[in-house]
Amino acid sequence: MSRTDEVVDGIKRMILDGTLGPGDRLPVEKDLAESLGVSRGSLREGVRALSILGVVDTRQGDGTYVTSLDPQRLLAPMGFVVDLQGESSALSFHAVRRVLETEAAALAAARITPGALAEARRVLDGVDDVLAATPVDHERFIEADIAFHRVVAEQAGNPVLAALVESLASRTVRERLWRGLHEDGAEQRTHDEHEAIWRALADRDPERARIRMANHLLGVEESLRGGTAIGDVPDGDA
Repeated sequence: MSRTDEVVDGIKRMILDGTLGPGDRLPVEKDLAESLGVSRGSLREGVRALSILGVVDTRQGDGTYVTSLDPQRLLAPMGFVVDLQGESSALSFHAVRRVLETEAAALAAARITPGALAEARRVLDGVDDVLAATPVDHERFIEADIAFHRVVAEQAGNPVLAALVESLASRTVRERLWRGLHEDGAEQRTHDEHEAIWRALADRDPERARIRMANHLLGVEESLRGGTAIGDVPDGDA
């Protein structure tokens, strides 16, 4: 184990055993280096690594603090990893996203708040204006896509699930997916599928929400593979 790894492991142990908690200030550099048995240079390297991971936050002139340690912050680096993957890995990551978001939709249907449902409705209503424009503003369409799926994931009531979905469905990933969708009417079909998901959420129907989300995301996969999109199946909720 390198000295930097020893620092990372040592500070992690301090957090796990309760010596340090969210929001706590780390001991001064000299004392912390001595307690961990490392040089101050190695300590700085370890702290930098933990900062990248979202575990600590160094404030100029004030010291280094443990962050809130919330899942979204700690899992954010995974989004960077996903963004760096090439086109050959897009389907693999999307398949994982599909599994997670399908379950998130079912969970959300059972617990979504009226406010969140109204927020999702506002997002979808705004898409009507986007689709009416010629040409379609893909930037606005992607923003709406992100907003709608974020509402669903957040309403699942599981912050870890929501953070994973956020990491796997970043703006970079969505832009990459849309570059791979070449068939006419992809935007309208996506909007129709979002509407079907929203109706299932509004009806508090977990199984239908699960099916509609799976239908939607499987359609994206099929489109990327160059086949007939599953999302072209008529919407039985209409």
